Formats: sequence, C-alpha cells, structure tokens
Amino acid sequence: MLVRSFRSLRFIRSTRSFRPLRFIRSLALPLLLLSCLPALAQDLPRSIPEKEGVSAAAVSQFIDAAAHSKTEFHSFMFLRHGKVIAEGWWNPYAPNLKHTLYSTSKSFTAAAVGFALTEKRLKLTDKVVSFFPDDLPSPVSPFLAELTVKDALMMSDGQTPDPTGMVVKDSNWAKAFLALPIVNEPGTKFLYNSTGTYMLSAIVTKVTGQKVIDYLRPRLFEPLGIAGEDWETSPQDANTGGWGLRLKTEDMAKFGQLYLQRGKWNGKQILPEAWVKEATTMKIMQDPDAPQAKKDSSDWLQGYCYQMWRCRHDGVRADGAFGQYIIMLPDKDAVIAITAETPDMQEEINLVWQYLLPSMQNGPLQPDPDADTRLQRKLSALALPPPPLTTSPPSDPFNGKTFTLEPNARKMQTISFNLIGDLCQVTIKGDTAVYQLNFSDGKWANGTTTRPGPNLLTGAVNHDVGLPAFRTAGSYRWIDDHTLDLVLRYIESPHTETMICHLVGNKINVDVMNSFNYGRNPVSLVGIQQ
Repeated sequence: MLVRSFRSLRFIRSTRSFRPLRFIRSLALPLLLLSCLPALAQDLPRSIPEKEGVSAAAVSQFIDAAAHSKTEFHSFMFLRHGKVIAEGWWNPYAPNLKHTLYSTSKSFTAAAVGFALTEKRLKLTDKVVSFFPDDLPSPVSPFLAELTVKDALMMSDGQTPDPTGMVVKDSNWAKAFLALPIVNEPGTKFLYNSTGTYMLSAIVTKVTGQKVIDYLRPRLFEPLGIAGEDWETSPQDANTGGWGLRLKTEDMAKFGQLYLQRGKWNGKQILPEAWVKEATTMKIMQDPDAPQAKKDSSDWLQGYCYQMWRCRHDGVRADGAFGQYIIMLPDKDAVIAITAETPDMQEEINLVWQYLLPSMQNGPLQPDPDADTRLQRKLSALALPPPPLTTSPPSDPFNGKTFTLEPNARKMQTISFNLIGDLCQVTIKGDTAVYQLNFSDGKWANGTTTRPGPNLLTGAVNHDVGLPAFRTAGSYRWIDDHTLDLVLRYIESPHTETMICHLVGNKINVDVMNSFNYGRNPVSLVGIQQ
C-alpha cells in the first residue's frame, strides 16, 4: 500500500491537479500501518580492515587456512570496533539465510533470563521446583529441592550423565527432567546439560506467559534490527532453549557486539551492564583437576559462565555443535561469528587464534589497497562446489521409475526419479508425507522441503515443530552408468544428506549418509521397481 502511495506521488507531481493536503491525508493510513510493523532489519556499519587496525592479508591467510582445514565453513563475519571488516558466505550458503545454531541458542535463552531478572519476574535464587508444582516426582529429593535458576544457568544441575537424550523422548520434558535423580549437590559440579537450559526456557515462559522467542522479540531482536528468526518448540509449546534457534550470521554478530558493548545499542541500554558482566564471568570450572598443559591447549577448560564459555585470550563465546561460534574478544574490541560443520571444533577456533587474533593492532594500519582487493576477491569467490558436471551422462536408466523400499529407519517407503534436461526430480514417499527434491547436474538447484534433514535431535518429540519448510540446495552426478550420487544440502543448517543410488536390474540400493557421520555408517536401503 505504501509503495503504491509513493508511486502516486510521482504521478501526481506530474499533473496540474496535485493537492498537497488531500495527498497527505491519503498517506495517513499507509504511514500508520508502517509504524505498526516490526523494525526493519538494520545492517551493521562496514569498514576497511586497515582502518580498524587489522591486516587484510592476515584475513586472506585465514580464508586460505580454512580451505585446508577439517572444517567446512559456511559463513564468517569479523567485526572490529563495531564495524564489519570482512564477511563471507560459501555458496550455496548466503547472507539472507538463517543457520541452525545448536547450543549457541543457549546464550539467547540466558539473555531472556537476564531480561526477566531485570523486570523482577524471577530471581537467581528461585528454586526450579517452584515453577512446576504439577510435574514434581514424589518424593522430591533434597538435591532437587535445592536446584536454583542460577545452578541451571551455570550447568551445575547435578544430574549425571547428561539427560537430554532421555528427556526429549518424553511427551512432558519438564516432568521427565525433574524425575531424574540428582546425584551431585547443585552448584558444585559442571556437567553440560541441554535440557537444563530447556528448563530455563520453560521457566521464562511460566513467568512471562510467552515463548522465549516472543519475549525476546521487542526486547532484543527488534532493537538490534534482527528479523526472520525462528525457534523449535517443546510438546508444551515452550522454545527448546538449549538448541533450535536459527538466525542469520549478521544477527549472531549483532548479539556478540551487544555483549561487547556491555548491553548498550545505539546509545540505549538494552541489557543492564551488570547482567552482561555477571553473565560473561566464570562461574564454574569444567575440570578443576585438569593438568595445566591440557588447560592451556583447550577452549573448553577455561571456565563456564551463564550459558557461555570462557575462551583463551580472555575471550568469551556462545558455542554450538559442529562449529557455530560467536566469539567476543573485549581486549581486542572484536567479534567473530562463524557458521560451519566440523568434526573438530578446537581446530576451527585455533584458526581464529592463529590468523585473526594476531592481525589486530591497537591503531589504524597503513592503507593496503592491493591486499584489500585480494581479500574481497577471495570473499566474493567463496563456494562449496557441487559434484562435477557429468560430461557423458548415461541414457537415464532411472528416469520415470519408482521403487518400493523395504522397511527402514529412514521411514522411506518409495523413491521415484524424473530427469528433465539437467534437472533430476526425486520424489520420496515417507510414512506421513510425500516430498519432492530437486537436483541439478554440476550446479545447485535451490528448493524447499518439509522433509526433516539431518540433526542431532531427530529423536526428540516435537522435533522441528515451530520451523517453516527447510531451504535446500541439491546437485547430482553420475558415478557410472547405473549409479547416481545425490547431494542435498539443508542450507539453513550445518548438515548435508547424500544418497548414492545404484541400479541392478529392477532393484535399487540406496546408501544414505549424513554429513556429520563423516563417511561412517551409511544406512543401506533396498527396493524393487514397481
């Protein structure tokens, strides 16, 4: 409506009958509607590396090292003095796409707790059991009765082992969590516990009447110009808390910059400075008895805060499985946001310490336009290439065929193939729905699907509830005349699924692999042509 009004302005100005007062009245409703819309996404300011005391050549070296590491980088953004000095996305990942954050979500749940504390809706000393009177076991053990909000924030719930895998299979996660024994006095021993973070999310929902994502929207997301976020929910319609949030890379960087600025944004105190300090200082050591040499080489033994980790080099970070990082370096006035898939998260962060950390100097550097140009060329050319183009494709042995599959863990009942030019359409019938997936020869075919992709939490009740259809990029290649390799990237997550389809007469073998299994344990499916 507003766009049409502005077009009308251009038209009316070209006529002799333009009446300003009438026109202003005609704009009143569109402008009122615009004022009611959520805040538009706001980009961070951009700058040149050398202006902010960083060597562009060192950033290029980081990019080169990333290409030869175990980590598959999907994006990174480097902020110095509050300005973006380098950013890149490895195609088919892109700036407008969200990315599954896994446990980086925990830091946002902690921020929600911080807002609730500020608004005096709860206290750190509140007992967890006080929020769930209808879900308590009988009897309530002394340790369970002692468990506080603060204990859950600092990952010292007292349970062992991590109960997440058991809890999320239940239809009532809070009740299942509270039913498990607490063997260590709360607050005394660190144990990573993702459902402990879920309990914090459920507590915020109890005291505010809103899911964490809705509670954060006017307090955090909108002030920072973050839009389009989504977050999985539990069977009780609370956000999962410990995982399941999806944001864009720049949104991650904004969150880190907010904490670096002690909770202030555009001159306004969004989070209290005292809370930011409290949330980012060490509360408990992960392994107090670890030898010093081990501590010196590990970013997981520097102490834990409130749903954040202390790093070496006096840093603090939000940290998610497979290498989702928001690294905050107060001494350097820097934030580094990374999305990735890696089997070695320590190696990934080591690249930051090796190349980016020493590149940061106290004052501006001499201009280096050649290095800046080389860096920009590298960043603009970043890509995860699809399988190579088939130079001599076979005579489509799969085309038009449908195969009935034997019962399998993937819940795939049938698979069909339709090849049109360089496009291969694969239709999979599951136990509850039919999914069509698109793959191109030698390039990525973008699409969407409601078919769940690979994820660590696939066994959870309510898995993926609260999320829209998944964006995908698919490509294929012929391995030989009877073997088709299908690569499907879920490009708003770290993960990829590969299906190698081999035809033998009227039978098909399909080896299905998740990228985070790193080539181990494919699921082999067998089918026969209908």
